[in-house]
Amino acid sequence: MAEDGRSRRPRRIILVRHGESEGNVDSKKYCDIADPKIRLTEAGANQAKECGEKIRDMIKTQSEDDEWLVYFYVSPYTRTLCTLKEIGRAFESDKKHIVGVREEPRIREQDFGNFQETHKITAVKKERQRFGRFFYRFPEGESAADVFDRVTSFLESLWRDIDMNRLHKPSSTKTLEVNLVIVSHGVTMRVFLMRWFKWTVEQFEKLNNPKNCEVRVMELGEGEEYSLLVHHTQEELEEWGLDVDMIKDQEQRKHGKRGDMNGLEPGDEWPRSGFQFFENHEETSFLNRELEQCEAEQMATDEENYFLVDGSVRGG
Repeated sequence: MAEDGRSRRPRRIILVRHGESEGNVDSKKYCDIADPKIRLTEAGANQAKECGEKIRDMIKTQSEDDEWLVYFYVSPYTRTLCTLKEIGRAFESDKKHIVGVREEPRIREQDFGNFQETHKITAVKKERQRFGRFFYRFPEGESAADVFDRVTSFLESLWRDIDMNRLHKPSSTKTLEVNLVIVSHGVTMRVFLMRWFKWTVEQFEKLNNPKNCEVRVMELGEGEEYSLLVHHTQEELEEWGLDVDMIKDQEQRKHGKRGDMNGLEPGDEWPRSGFQFFENHEETSFLNRELEQCEAEQMATDEENYFLVDGSVRGG
């Protein structure tokens, strides 16, 4: 019997944020070095090496008869490429298990625009906090919504790779357990999870950025659905910013099948779909005039600070 795409799916999709970079330690580095060329610090390289050992041990200890494979996707930025290089050191004695590595520009960092004028960047980042991290587009840069679009395109390509069996060794006569490792950036990781699990913009705004070399492991559960709760604990998900509804969904994905999830009893379905959509958004139908006034006053203050240079105001 020919195997279908479902049987070829990776057992795990492991998202990894790059190690500590020069820009994480000193934001002024962005004034002199292009964002894609920012390097890892020595501590960041050590973080990446340790991360690689943890990933290797997780895969090996849970694999039967040493029948496992790893395929890497990596952002083309220097800090992610260096992170992958250090992760790869953990697999030096297991090179036969590495199927391939692909550099993928669509999972690069969000473009934050021109970093050379630090006083403006500080004001712009404050402005983003007020308008929302998802839709706010940096001048000459991107919004998280832009990242969402290219991550969506990447996922379409990823599924084609899976369906075409490109993540397995061509010479293999049997299906081995595949583990997909994606080395990327904090915003990209959060957007990837949002896109995959169909989280809302409101839920995205609550998510905390992963720490350097922190991982998010999506693993197939009992019903062959990906869930964060197969590998991680509920406490971890809470620390990341997932709310009660999101965690409940992960629990259902861990134990249920797709068909079972589509046929849930009323009140048990994904709370952001069906009739519950209207209940969750009912309170946002009216404007809070007091809050609106406060935001207008804050906006005026930020605009004034934005153009303030050496005690003078630039015309705009």
